[in-house]
Amino acid sequence: MIKILFVCHGSICRSPMAKYVLQDMVEKRGLAHRYRIDCAAMTYEEIGNPVYPPVRQVLNQHGISCDGYAARHVREEDYTDFDYIIGMDAENMRDLARAFGNDPAGKCCRLLDFTDDPRDIADPWYTRRFNYCYEDVKRGCEELLRKTEGEN
Repeated sequence: MIKILFVCHGSICRSPMAKYVLQDMVEKRGLAHRYRIDCAAMTYEEIGNPVYPPVRQVLNQHGISCDGYAARHVREEDYTDFDYIIGMDAENMRDLARAFGNDPAGKCCRLLDFTDDPRDIADPWYTRRFNYCYEDVKRGCEELLRKTEGEN
């Protein structure tokens, strides 16, 4: 089983979007039993909150449900529990390095590092570009899935 943890600032926009987009992809391909997908926040400010309403709306437009979600904080044991720990931007990567002692096993990377255009995914909380964020997340998840499909 491949275990993937998506991480962003508050885990109400980008990381849950990635979780549910990838989950939808693996379910549609009949691969859900081969993946464990979760997400977490680097900060405490949104813990327990649902997916941010504009993100929920974008996901719903694509037939993806995020019902029952509640943001959680990254835990120390996540480093041993997950194969991939995927941040959305450089700030997340700095926070992950601090949380996990500079990533000794090389598990941490940005989502768009799997693509031919490695870069940050802008936080739609600030940009208000939720559809643009969705397209970045979808592209990153497609490439991540392509990379990991052969690992099982």
